[in-house]
Amino acid sequence: MTKSELIDSIADRTSMTKKDAAAALEATLGAISDELAGGGSITLTGFGTFKVAKRAARQGVNPRTGAPVAIAAARVPRFSAGATLKSAVNTAVRA
Repeated sequence: MTKSELIDSIADRTSMTKKDAAAALEATLGAISDELAGGGSITLTGFGTFKVAKRAARQGVNPRTGAPVAIAAARVPRFSAGATLKSAVNTAVRA
């Protein structure tokens, strides 16, 4: 599903126009991004949790030359699915 398809789905499931659905989606994604950028986390009960994890510095390999490359430490976003989402996905697979 693309972003525009998600906007269409939101508009179909609510009484919102596509423009309003797009604005709501942008606001939601912006709020999640801002919270994660600040090092926080977002928990949507039943759906899942967005959080920030630290990835340690490590040694990589350049695939063209085989030379070692230093990869810097980074903060990365993580998502852990909640029980309701896991159940919905597993039910859909079995159907």
